[in-house]
Order: sequence, then C-alpha cells, then structure tokens
Amino acid sequence: MGTVVSTSTVRLADGAGLYSVLYPAAPAPGDGVARTPVTVVLLHGWTLDNRLWQQQIADLPARLGAVVDMPVQLLAFDLRGHGRSSATSGTDATLEQLGDDLAEVVTQLVPHGPIVLVGHSLGGMAIMEYAQRHATAFAARVVGVVLVSTSAEGSSRTSYGLSPRLARVMRVVEIQGAGLLARSGAWRPHRRLMPLLAPGVRWLVFGHRVDTSWVALTASMVGNAPLCAIGGFRPSVDLHHRVETLAAMRGLPVAVLVGTLDRLTPVACAATIAGELPDAELITCEDAGHMLPIERPDAVTDAIAGVIARAADRTRVVRQRTTAAKAGGTAPVAKIGKSARKPARRAGRSEADPGAAGPGETHPGDAEVSAVA
Repeated sequence: MGTVVSTSTVRLADGAGLYSVLYPAAPAPGDGVARTPVTVVLLHGWTLDNRLWQQQIADLPARLGAVVDMPVQLLAFDLRGHGRSSATSGTDATLEQLGDDLAEVVTQLVPHGPIVLVGHSLGGMAIMEYAQRHATAFAARVVGVVLVSTSAEGSSRTSYGLSPRLARVMRVVEIQGAGLLARSGAWRPHRRLMPLLAPGVRWLVFGHRVDTSWVALTASMVGNAPLCAIGGFRPSVDLHHRVETLAAMRGLPVAVLVGTLDRLTPVACAATIAGELPDAELITCEDAGHMLPIERPDAVTDAIAGVIARAADRTRVVRQRTTAAKAGGTAPVAKIGKSARKPARRAGRSEADPGAAGPGETHPGDAEVSAVA
C-alpha cells in the first residue's frame, strides 16, 4: 500500500464524475493465497479534497504492519463539487446526494469485501447519510467507522469561537453569503485571494500551534473549491440531524476525534456522537482545531489503525465461528493475530499537544464524555 495503482473518475447516473485514487494492499508474503482486503474509504471535509489524507496515506502502512496481518487498501475520492470531481449544479449540493454518491463509489470500485469508513467534517456527515439511506448495504459491508471533527447535529453547535451574540450575527452573514455563492457557478475567483485570506483560514480551522505548510495546503484546497460548492452545501449542513442514525454503528469498532479548540464542530458534537455509541473511542486532541488530519496526523492515523485492527479481529472470530458451524464443531472465541488497543467505554482520551508531549501520549485525568459535553 502507498503506491497509486489507479486514478479514475466514477461516473454517476446523473452524469457527474467523482475523481478517485486507489492505493493497493501490499503483496501478501508467504503462501501467495489471495485474500480479500479491507478497504478504507477516506472522505474529506467541506471545501477540501483528497489531499487532506496525504499524511494518513503515507503513514498507515507502517502502523498497520504492527497491528494487523491482513491486506488493507485505501480509497480516497473528491466529493461532488470538490477537487477534481464535477462541480455541483446547485440542486445536487446536498448531504443526501453525498450519501448516494458514496454508495455508488463503493458499488463501482469496491464491490466486494469489508469496508472501514473514515470521514472528516462534511465527509463524516456523508457517512451518516449513507447509513441512513443505504442501511442494508451499510450493515452488510461496513466493519468500522472513524469520525473526525464532525457532527450529527448539523451546525447547531457551531459558535466560530465567538460569543453567542456574535455567533448569531456570524451565522446570518454566513447563510446569506452562502446563498449568493451557491448561484455563482463553478468559478474559483477566490483562488488568487487565498494568500490574503490565509490568516482567516488559520484562525477559523486551526488551534494554537500552526505550521505554515498546514495553512498553505488548506488554502490550496479551499482555493480549488468552486463557489457553487462553497455556498451550495451550507443549507444541507444546517438541516443535518442524524443522531438517531448513529444506532446503525453500534456494535462496530468506532473512533470519534475532536480538537478542543474546534470552532466549527466543537467538543460537544463529538460528545453527542460518543453518547450514542457507548463502545466508541472518544479522542480529544488538546489545543487542536478542526483540521485534525493535518494538525494531529498521528492521532488520526493511530485511530484508523486501531479501528482496522479491531475490525480485523472481529472478522476473524466471525469466520472461525462460521467455519466451525459448517464443520459441526465449536470455534475458539479468542482473537487471532496481533492484539489491538481496546476502545474506551464512554471515556475520552486526550492526544497531547506536540509542544507539550509526544504524539499519541495521554494526559492524566482525561475527561469523561459527560464532562466535556
């Protein structure tokens, strides 16, 4: 894994095209028997593109080598209206459409085998829509979920890091501006302005400690998003409410990540999700903002690897029991292979600020979910 074997454009029924990149599983050593890989599908956030995951794609092979002994491939694609995918027409800039798009991408590019879904912000909401609108496929194929800086409650908790009064004013200005942008077509006039807008991007989506390369990458992705996508998805995000849909993820390995300084999907959003998923691992990243795949790449990569490991263990146990049942015997229930870290039941763990402790270290006194709500 890590070498691009194919880039393609998935053609949808309405004529839209979604740019995708598939990273293959590493060749299996030993007996050469082909095994169906676990496919990790990566969905980026609003106004971004598949480059958001470049650090996870680079680092996952080494992480997975230490925790799983089954093949894993990665699939990243640009959501409708983003990156190299088709621009939206206005009426199709909805979360429902993104859920349907995810279903079609899976059908065309990953027709077989287990899937782990990883979504950041808008991508996490698209996963919830997929679970809502394609419940049978979700139950049959998905073996793990990682939700990063996202919400099951739309933008109802978004404060922009401002006082309640200023946040209300900001919300009105944003919604009015989004309506104008949604009617502006596939133009990208803001691309030339991104150097001037970079300070605002830094303040809105990052925490205390920011590397200039992080801001540059984010500004590049936002600059590549057409105006119709920037404005078009805003109403759908506002109406998004999928708390009850989270029940479809119960029993699956799930990790929920949030930065303590996230101004768009604050800690309360993650707490709501974790509250609906008692076995989920809630990971709070101290002093980090909304862009965790870039800001805290190790925390996100480790969370993905952990979910994959737990999913692989569960898959092995199910296969053992199925094989034993067919043979008329009894399968052992112990997990096979390398052990994965166990999820915290309703408890959050905190990823350290790189300036305070090494990536992946925990702090004493990590808060319970109820304490951070």
